[in-house]
Amino acid sequence: MKEFIISESQTEKAVLVGLITPQQNEQKVQEYLDELAFLADTAGCEPVKKFQQRMDYPHPVTFVGTGKLSEIKDYVVEHEIGLVIFDDELSAKQLRNIEKELQVKILDRTNLILDIFARRAQTAHAKTQVELAQYQYMLPRLTRLWTHLERQRGGIGMRGPGETQIETDRRIILARIAKLKQDLVDIDKQKSLQRKNRGKMVRVALVGYTNAGKSTLMNQLSKSEVFAEDKLFATLDTTVRKVIVENLPFLLSDTVGFIRKLPTELIESFKSTLDEVREADLLVHVVDVAHPGFEEQIEVVTKTLSEIDNSKKPLILVFNKIDAFTFVPKDEDDLTPRTRENISLDELENTWMNKMEDNCIFISAKEGGNIAALKSMLYQRVKEIHITRFPYNDFLFQHYDEENEW
Repeated sequence: MKEFIISESQTEKAVLVGLITPQQNEQKVQEYLDELAFLADTAGCEPVKKFQQRMDYPHPVTFVGTGKLSEIKDYVVEHEIGLVIFDDELSAKQLRNIEKELQVKILDRTNLILDIFARRAQTAHAKTQVELAQYQYMLPRLTRLWTHLERQRGGIGMRGPGETQIETDRRIILARIAKLKQDLVDIDKQKSLQRKNRGKMVRVALVGYTNAGKSTLMNQLSKSEVFAEDKLFATLDTTVRKVIVENLPFLLSDTVGFIRKLPTELIESFKSTLDEVREADLLVHVVDVAHPGFEEQIEVVTKTLSEIDNSKKPLILVFNKIDAFTFVPKDEDDLTPRTRENISLDELENTWMNKMEDNCIFISAKEGGNIAALKSMLYQRVKEIHITRFPYNDFLFQHYDEENEW
């Protein structure tokens, strides 16, 4: 759907807008805007300026105050900016009023993520999911856009052309949504059959925040060439590979990454993609330890997993990207509270390993650091699950472990 593609140009300039509210302080908004800038870069445009405003709640008509909107307009005109991206979802009324005032293209965070997903989708499954999410996002905005025509009511001969058009558009979209949902049901049946055909082999699923390094780790463990790059949502389609660690085979799946403020439309559309996570026997939660907000990212993933009934599964917490970790020691006379940058990697390791006991490890998937130890951990966890399904293999494993000590 071309309506959601930002631009054919890869150098379109954009400004970003966020609100400081009682629910999110200035530091949090800055983190969100940094992530929004990364999203914009992934979508193919260049963020050149960030605007913030402190408000109790978003303005119902223009999201930001009229003064701030005028400031944004002056900057947009002076620097010939063609795109303004808001960090929160905008209503149809807000979109219409902001676009009328700024006279440039307006996107919100949801629309931007949908654009990235549309660009990244490769398989029929992913394309169908993205198109469904786009139509679900469009429908309420289409309805609100035409509310001024709802007064044209009445009986025979009283139906105006505007209402006819909106009803026609709604019918087309609703019919398309129904068709896409049925297509997903058919695809899900095929994938469910594929999963059943895999037998009782132990399934391990890589989960985590987007750009945490899941695909790179997948390549390390499976020796395959799964697409991976330093962009958000590099992977949309679930990839499953058979992995053998020593004498033990299991299935390893790489899933779509999670993100803060993930659009509801995408969560609904991509539920089937998360079936690999639902049916996994063991979850490997990959965390970008070099990211300053990695603890909040852990919370986002944990919350999403609980929403799809996976909070009780066995889990290994893998802190990735130790090669990119930075540490700035505090001066002895500095009495300000320590930040994440002031905590060493050794301190983090001790803290999290004490908390998670033997279910935590620090690695570098890119450099291969500590991968052997991770394989050893996976071997032990997968073996425990495997033996419950195939008890007669317990003796073979004991004999093998005695002959091949790690």
